[in-house]
Amino acid sequence: MIDIKLIRENPDLIKENIKKKFQNHKIPLVDKVKTLDENWRKLKVQADFLRSDRNKISKQISELKKENKSASQLLKQARLIPKKIEEIESRSKILQDQIKEIMLKIPNIIHKSVPIGPDSTKNVEIKKVGKPKKFSFRLKNHVELAESLGIADFDASAKTSGNGFYYLIGDLALLNQALIRFAIELMTKKGYIYVETPLMLNANSIYASMDKEAIENSVYSIEQEDLHLIGTAEQSLLAMHSDQTIQESDLPKKYFSYSMCFRKEVGSHGINERGLWRTHQFNKVEQFVFCKPEDSEKLYEELFNNSEQILKALKLPYRALEICSGDLADWKFRSADFEVWRPTLKEYGEVFSLSNCTDYQARKLSIKCIDKQGNKRAVHTLNNTVLATSRMMVTIIENYQQKDGSIKIPAILVPYMGGKKIIETKPVISSKKAKKAKN
Repeated sequence: MIDIKLIRENPDLIKENIKKKFQNHKIPLVDKVKTLDENWRKLKVQADFLRSDRNKISKQISELKKENKSASQLLKQARLIPKKIEEIESRSKILQDQIKEIMLKIPNIIHKSVPIGPDSTKNVEIKKVGKPKKFSFRLKNHVELAESLGIADFDASAKTSGNGFYYLIGDLALLNQALIRFAIELMTKKGYIYVETPLMLNANSIYASMDKEAIENSVYSIEQEDLHLIGTAEQSLLAMHSDQTIQESDLPKKYFSYSMCFRKEVGSHGINERGLWRTHQFNKVEQFVFCKPEDSEKLYEELFNNSEQILKALKLPYRALEICSGDLADWKFRSADFEVWRPTLKEYGEVFSLSNCTDYQARKLSIKCIDKQGNKRAVHTLNNTVLATSRMMVTIIENYQQKDGSIKIPAILVPYMGGKKIIETKPVISSKKAKKAKN
């Protein structure tokens, strides 16, 4: 959430920011929370006055007792004060809860470079690298290629788990691991700290990374337990420093994590309904940074360059988009998507997402930094995909397919594949082919 000082000092700035995000229905919330905050501060003054009054009376009572004088009248006054304070604190708690509920709905201030637009159609291409390869043969999509090579089984997974799951077999399973090992080695060399996180979080932790409604629409929850499967390691990396104050000299803290991820994501029609592009379960390596506020934009550029390095190493044609105001999630200051060319669809598809969330996430979990003078402030947080293996495998399979139906392995991944350069074997008969053979 944003700093409430912004609403106290410059409510018009917040309203203008809301307009830029095309969320005019939220504008009245600014005045509402401002009024609630004013009422809360009045109650705080009353409570502080009563505490001060109590201290004065206690001192007077002590002095009267020393002089062997009656303090009965003052004692009656003193006995009434705790109840008055309790009543005020009860009303204050109600106001605080109302304020927090509204503050969670008010979006983060956006960066000055964010394009103004209502939806994804106004996202701006800021870079395009690599030319899409021209093929002299009929292209197959990743599902056709994987099934023809016997390296994936989507029918068996549909039976065991439903749509959005998969079995990876033989070389494709090894390619999945090769991508993970490549990503881990690359980020380790860059000096990021590798962390293996919990795959389940409590509600307070998992809801801190994003908008509660957005997570509720995607998160798998454990019935009758306060545990939820993560949709990204971003959620668990953020929560790792909950309620902590970090020395500024120890910042930035640059982490990365490999994890399984789980999302209640419904695939779109056609090619994405079956296969690896949009799934309920996938492997992802994620980067996450905690830093001083003045350093977050510099680190945003660093994370941007990390993404480019990965895509260039894999020799995949890509473009980067600056996300416009209306498509920008409420918790983000700015964001960029990286998209790789998909020759079978003749369009670019998103593979990485980079975000600077400034202090919006950190405030929810009370993550602060402290300088040498003892001054505290909320840290800034950034996150970026290193790679999600399922989508990367789709782009590799489709861009590196050969005329004979084999798949060339990107040179950078060959060492992680035990020297294997081409996927062309058929290790097993898929359940679909086995059924046909049986009939």
